[in-house]
Amino acid sequence: MEQEAPTLLETPFHRFHQEHGANLIDFAGWEMPIRYGSIMEEHKQVRNAGGLFDVSHMGRIYFSGRHARRFLERLLTRRVSDMKENTCRYSLICNEEGGVKDDVLIYRFSDKWLLVVNASNRAKLLDHFEQIQGELKVKIDDQTESTAMVAVQGPKVMDIIGQFSSEVPSLKRYSFCQKNLMILKMVISRTGYTGEDGVEVILPAKMADMAVKLLLKDKGESAAIKPTGLGARDTLRIEAAMPLYGHELDEDTDPFEAGLDFAVNLDKDQDDNGETFIGQEALKEIKAQGPRRQLIGIRMQGRRTPRQGNAIYSDGTQLGAVTSGCLSPTLGHPIAMAYVTPGSCSIGDPVTLAAGSSRVEGEIIALPFYKRAK
Repeated sequence: MEQEAPTLLETPFHRFHQEHGANLIDFAGWEMPIRYGSIMEEHKQVRNAGGLFDVSHMGRIYFSGRHARRFLERLLTRRVSDMKENTCRYSLICNEEGGVKDDVLIYRFSDKWLLVVNASNRAKLLDHFEQIQGELKVKIDDQTESTAMVAVQGPKVMDIIGQFSSEVPSLKRYSFCQKNLMILKMVISRTGYTGEDGVEVILPAKMADMAVKLLLKDKGESAAIKPTGLGARDTLRIEAAMPLYGHELDEDTDPFEAGLDFAVNLDKDQDDNGETFIGQEALKEIKAQGPRRQLIGIRMQGRRTPRQGNAIYSDGTQLGAVTSGCLSPTLGHPIAMAYVTPGSCSIGDPVTLAAGSSRVEGEIIALPFYKRAK
C-alpha cells in the first residue's frame, strides 16, 4: 500500500503566490515559490531595484524568563550579553565536536530574545533546546506558524520605505525597530541574505495580505519592488558568498573552515559569569591546529553551471569539491564556492572542475564574487 505524501506547510502568503503564478516546490516541508517567471530576471530586479521574498518558512523562536540569557550564552557561539536592545547578531549553534548545527540571527528585545533559524533545522533545534534547558528557567515559544516573514531587498528599497517611515531608513545594519500597523505589531530589521541593502519584516500571520499590498502598491514592469522566488535568493547569496546550511555548513563543518571566525567568541569563559558554549573546547583545539579545509571562490569558463559535489583539480590532483554554484546573472559567467585543502591553491591559480564526463576550466578568485557599492 502506497504511503501518502506528507502535507506541505503553507505560509500566510500562499494564496498570493498562487494568484501571481508562482512555481511552487517542496522546500524543507513548506510549499514555497522557487520563481514567478525567470530566475535571472528576478535576480537582476533585486540587484537593480528591489524584490520581495516570502521567508516565512524560516523558524522564529522566542526566549524569555529568568535564565533566557544564560541559556542563549550556552547555546550560541557568539556572546549575547553585551548586545544592546533592538539589535541583532549573526551567530552559530554548534555540536560538542564544533560542527555547525545551524547558523542563526539572534534579536535582543527589552524583555525577550528572538532566534531566527533555518527551516530545515527547526525541528532538530527545538529538540536540542529541550535537551540543554535542564534546570534553567526559560520559556521557549515557537511562533513560526503563527507569524509571517518577508525580506525586501534591493538598492531602491530604503527610499520606498522612507515614503511611509522615517525611522526604518535610519536603522543601522543589524538593528531593528517595532512598528504598529493598526493594532498589530511588526518587527523590522535591517538585515538580509542577498548582498543588497534592505529589511526583513516579521509580522502576525493575519497581516500578510495587508503587508503585501502596501509593499507592492506599484504594479507593472516598472515597479521598483516585485515578487521574487527562492531561486533568485540562492543565486544572490552565492554571488555575495553567504553560506547556506547543507552546502557550506553542516554538522561535520566547523566555523573556521567556513571563514566564520567573527561569529565565534572563544573567550566566553573569561566573562564574569564563566559561561561556555556547546562546542567551545573542541573549537579551541581546532583553532589551535588550523582548519582542515578552506572555502574558496572559482570563476568558471563557458556557461556550464557548477554543481554541489563536483570535484576540483589542479595538475591532476584533487583539491576539494564544490559546495554551491550558479551561472551568475550579475557577472555573466558561472561561479562556485568550494572547500579545498588549506594552502593547496592561491588566488589566480587555474583549476579544473569535473562535471560528469566533462571538464571545465576555471580560476581561483577572491570572495565575495559581488559586493554592492556603498
